[in-house]
Amino acid sequence: MKSLHDIPAPAKLNLFLHITGRRPDGYHLLQSAFMLIDWCDTLHFEKRPGGTISREDLTLTLPAQDLITRAAHLLQAHTGCTEGVHIAVEKQIPAQAGMGGGSSDAATCLLALNRLWNLKLNLPTLEKLGLQLGADVPFFLRGRNAWVEGVGEKITPIELPLARFWVVKPPAGVETSRIFTHPDLKRDTKPATISVFAADPYGFGHNDLQPVATALCPDVNQALQVLKNAGFEARMTGSGSAVFAHCGTSTQEVPVPDHFLARQCSNLDTHPLTGWASSDS
Repeated sequence: MKSLHDIPAPAKLNLFLHITGRRPDGYHLLQSAFMLIDWCDTLHFEKRPGGTISREDLTLTLPAQDLITRAAHLLQAHTGCTEGVHIAVEKQIPAQAGMGGGSSDAATCLLALNRLWNLKLNLPTLEKLGLQLGADVPFFLRGRNAWVEGVGEKITPIELPLARFWVVKPPAGVETSRIFTHPDLKRDTKPATISVFAADPYGFGHNDLQPVATALCPDVNQALQVLKNAGFEARMTGSGSAVFAHCGTSTQEVPVPDHFLARQCSNLDTHPLTGWASSDS
């Protein structure tokens, strides 16, 4: 195998995000439901000799040491692999959106290079590597919609009904650290259960980060208003600034201001690369 082309890296939405407490070390305790959607980045991999790792940005320009490049170097260092790779990236998922684009790219890179370089690492090993890159990377590696707790390390697979969503991303982003350190952030939401969530997965809960995010970034409020004006109940995903709404069977278009992105998405039952690594430990 010398190349892998058109390899997807799907985004996620946080259907809700509650902060239930804070550990003594300052980390926040969370509850959330992560849902995969069909808004994807696309990566292309060509094996190269000599151990050189290079990246080509086909759409948006990424930082020199983005999570894709870091994932490739980490995998190489962990295994002692002497193969190299050239990675071409079609970036579609917006940054600072709360949609996990960077983490998803890293997970896809680990899965693809594990196959391209014939490393035969199992999924638990890839998850440990992924956790060094970001808290959300193991979720994308596992490839199932999930109930997430703790500081993001407790991941329980869940089934979700197939559905459609409008996702709107304003031009501005929000720095996650500014939200989590803000004195007005609510940190004492009562813990919920999967059974209560499952009774109404697309209407349950709220996003505790949203009030602070809208205060820091008025664009978030404007994006919420765009969906509200179209008749949808909207909320922010993750730490923003993208917002989303369950739109049922509606095919109504959502007009957005200049420089806003809007896309109607479907959720995914499983990640397209599920099964690319053995789950045996």
